[in-house]
Amino acid sequence: MSIQMASPASSAIPCTSRYSGLSWPLIIGALTYLGLLAYGNLLLGDGDSYWHIGAGRWIIEHAVIPAYDPFSHTMRGAPWTAHEWLSEVIMALAYQAFSWAGVIALTAAAFAGTMAILTRFLLKDFEPVHALIFAALAVMMTAPHLLARPHALAMPLLVLWAAQLVRGAEQGRAPSLWLLPVMTLWANLHGGFTLGLALALFFAVEGVLNARQKNETFKAAKSWSLFVGLSLISALLTPHGIKGILFTGQLLSGSYALDHISEWQSPSFHRVQPLEIWLLAGLAVAFHQGLRLPALRLLLLLALVHLALKHMRNVELIGLLVPLFVSAPFARQWQERAATGRQLANVDRMFHELAKVASRRATTLTMMGLLLITPLSVQQSAAIPKEDISPAGALQAVRNANLTGPVLNEYSFGGYLIYAGIPPFIDGRADMYGDEFMKTYFESINLTTSDGLQKLLQKYRIEWTLLPPDTAAVALLDQLPEWSRLHADKVVVVHVRNTARKKEEMP
Repeated sequence: MSIQMASPASSAIPCTSRYSGLSWPLIIGALTYLGLLAYGNLLLGDGDSYWHIGAGRWIIEHAVIPAYDPFSHTMRGAPWTAHEWLSEVIMALAYQAFSWAGVIALTAAAFAGTMAILTRFLLKDFEPVHALIFAALAVMMTAPHLLARPHALAMPLLVLWAAQLVRGAEQGRAPSLWLLPVMTLWANLHGGFTLGLALALFFAVEGVLNARQKNETFKAAKSWSLFVGLSLISALLTPHGIKGILFTGQLLSGSYALDHISEWQSPSFHRVQPLEIWLLAGLAVAFHQGLRLPALRLLLLLALVHLALKHMRNVELIGLLVPLFVSAPFARQWQERAATGRQLANVDRMFHELAKVASRRATTLTMMGLLLITPLSVQQSAAIPKEDISPAGALQAVRNANLTGPVLNEYSFGGYLIYAGIPPFIDGRADMYGDEFMKTYFESINLTTSDGLQKLLQKYRIEWTLLPPDTAAVALLDQLPEWSRLHADKVVVVHVRNTARKKEEMP
């Protein structure tokens, strides 16, 4: 297959494809959605999904967005910024309507939209083959952290926002103000909107510097300053105001918590990682073909690689954002190297046809087909979260024993407890609990200190525990005379304080 670098937009043929009006963004989006529906259990691998649904359910029931913790027994009443409240309400509504299949369909639709938007913007610069390669890499980079959580619902906004910033900078103007509602929506869905503000400032600087070549510096500075300022105001239109922006700094300041929560740790390269494949492939292509980036964009690339190497949850940013700001400079360099005047092969012609905008008819029929498939998938779906984050059997044993006192639970079980209506000791809201609490908790259950567990049990008047079998605290509880096992399976062990058991057995 020949890979020409003539811009798809330069073709004189009609703006819609001859192939039934289909287009690559429509095809990629539909296939992504169907694939995630088919393998929906992969989206339910994190215990935080439980507490997000629990929080959304609480907001719906009380018709108020909490400013203080209403869930745990250790931090009840402590200040809490529910910065993902809108995502949580949407997830709770999807769950109430269609159970876990609804949550899967919601997450699948969000990521399918993300991939469709990304593909469409890449096709403005790249040859279809190159755009599809970058789209496939984006899926690979995002897959490990693609979960039924608020960040997935915000992904389409991340890509749309970044793509418009890139286009604005390249065209010597600030993006249209119609983009500002995207920031407001994003700020109410997920805390990652602060990255969007940082990107706006970055591309504002690039846009102003590029305008110097056309002697339009003042005009560019004026338009970009207005856009960045209004973006900041738009980000403040949340129930939390400035607290939503300060949340990112609060979260990143918790060094101990970040070191002990897996998604905030650095990727381990003892086994093959998507990031490793991306970096090696990128270096090979760049060195082999001598590709270059403008200085500012190289700086942005390095910043994103740094974030990905520091926290594995940021690897998805490489896959979703980097293609957007390398597409124009790379496409120009590949076009300069391409042979001219060569006849397109048949496969190339098909790829270029599908790079055009999909027809309304094809879009409508595709969406109708997906809407028809979704209810069938919901009816047939038996998707449930993974067993290792869902201690249902243990909670049934606790209920049978009529235990209602404070619990000491494993961090990953906190979401399930909130979902089940039981106040947890700890859950996924590490920002609320803080470094000192997290340190005391982890040191206690891991027996880092000699009497830390006993002090913790006494301080919080713990009456039962919910811990994985391989936890060091489980072995110690087996030896303490005032504690005994109530339930044990391959996922969890429940210990109960003997006095609590006797109290519940009393008539």
